[in-house]
Amino acid sequence: MAHSILSGFRRPTTLSAQLLAALITAALAHQGAAAAELPAAPQTFDSRFAAPSGATLTVNAGEDLQAALEKAQLGDTIVLQAGATFTGPFKLPNKPTGSGWIYVVSNKLSSLPAPGKRVSPNDAGNMPKIVSRAYNNALTTVANSHHFRFVGIEFAPVAGAVLYQLITIGGGDASPATLAHHIVFDRCYVHGNPDVNDRRGITMDGAYVAVVDSYISDFQEVGADSQALWAHNTTGPLQIRNNYIEAAGENVMFGGSDSRAPELVPADIEISNNHFFKPLSLIETKYTVKNLLEFKAARRAVVTGNTFENCPAKSQNGFAIVVTPRNQGGNAPWSGTTDIAITGNTLINVGSGFNLLGRDYPNPSALTERILVRNNLVGITGLNGAEGRAFQFLGGGSDYTIDHNTIINSPFRPPSALGMSESQKAKIRNLVFTNNVSTRTHWGFAGSGVGEGTAALNSNFTNWTFSKNVMVDTRPGSYPPGNFFPAGVNAVRFTNYAGGNYTLAADSPYKRAATDGSDIGINGAQATNAVLPNPPTDVTVN
Repeated sequence: MAHSILSGFRRPTTLSAQLLAALITAALAHQGAAAAELPAAPQTFDSRFAAPSGATLTVNAGEDLQAALEKAQLGDTIVLQAGATFTGPFKLPNKPTGSGWIYVVSNKLSSLPAPGKRVSPNDAGNMPKIVSRAYNNALTTVANSHHFRFVGIEFAPVAGAVLYQLITIGGGDASPATLAHHIVFDRCYVHGNPDVNDRRGITMDGAYVAVVDSYISDFQEVGADSQALWAHNTTGPLQIRNNYIEAAGENVMFGGSDSRAPELVPADIEISNNHFFKPLSLIETKYTVKNLLEFKAARRAVVTGNTFENCPAKSQNGFAIVVTPRNQGGNAPWSGTTDIAITGNTLINVGSGFNLLGRDYPNPSALTERILVRNNLVGITGLNGAEGRAFQFLGGGSDYTIDHNTIINSPFRPPSALGMSESQKAKIRNLVFTNNVSTRTHWGFAGSGVGEGTAALNSNFTNWTFSKNVMVDTRPGSYPPGNFFPAGVNAVRFTNYAGGNYTLAADSPYKRAATDGSDIGINGAQATNAVLPNPPTDVTVN
């Protein structure tokens, strides 16, 4: 049965025009395809900067920031002296009366980038600094802390300090009723010490929590996972928009520790227009290095317009984006990963692409359901010995749509590049794999122990559609009809393959040949100026 992506949408009035346009585009591109139900859209909210109108409280170097936080009323602005250092932990109090927001801003805010523009470490000179001592926090909340917006602030541990969490929103709430809410970090520089075990930047366990236009870096740890941004116990909604995000473990992760109630699985998540980055220097360190984005417990998320750069095989196998439900401590069988749309992103220099797991083991979990991966440019390089798989499907699951992606697979050096897909354990219900382009892989679309093509599909999926895919230098005999197998990338007729324009030229045989009448492969601006390392040239099929 075909489903429109719009059929499951709530239509909140605060849904951004940009996000709505991206989702509608995704919906229209799928009309006419069959088999898989598509994700429901997340609730979103408006985190744009609006000038405050209340009183102003000025806090200079050496003065009491906590006292100002207690004194300020909703609608007021606390102005901190740029260059001054304020040592935490500072607690955000609950303001039970009034309306509006409490702003905490730099007195040199006008010298920082305008709203909608991302800051960088070069802007730190115009920021006040809120710091954490070792094994402590710079900032925490209490029950129902709400409506605080930090603008143009640097957050960091003191020099050489080891810490677990720099900023902690939420406190292990057992009910949505006590969640901190409406907390925004806007054009902030949030970082650890580069050579110290600093585990985590911001824990986002509140409702209506946003990190926008910010720079988060230098979170890493030996022998433990580290994250720039993390949430595991919240209703959401959450927004991560237009940030630079760097960490050794998972740059951003949802789950990984059990939520305390079924309604506290992170939900209604927007991740848009960010740059996820892992420095290649991490490969030679002792730090735990894993993936760029991981969902272990999440409901209703959209991941759109992001760049994911550098994901080596090291502490894990090099997949950039992982959807893998985990009842981590065995106390949250409701943990699951459902209704996740990953659209319009660029993956650069990643060991492998997407790893989708259907169900946790050995602990019970909810099933992974309604996953959409569409219109992404996927640059697979097998970084640091990764196997070079664009997609891996494991352990069952339901309703996966993989559509209109372009995969540039450059590590073809048998046997390390194991191709596009492998399925194991329980069968996956309802797969749509359509309109994708892939350069040459070692095994094509393969299933463990059964080979590639139709045999892999029948062995590992029920109710599948596999159509209008372009698979370069793949032997066609084992695949369903209705797919294409050009001999070499030159036969695809990219607009400018060597120059990084992976749209289709006017004379490409796959122009307007997709199931929806558009071009096969990616249809998006990110395909016109991509910088992918060492795109493969034509090779001879052995």
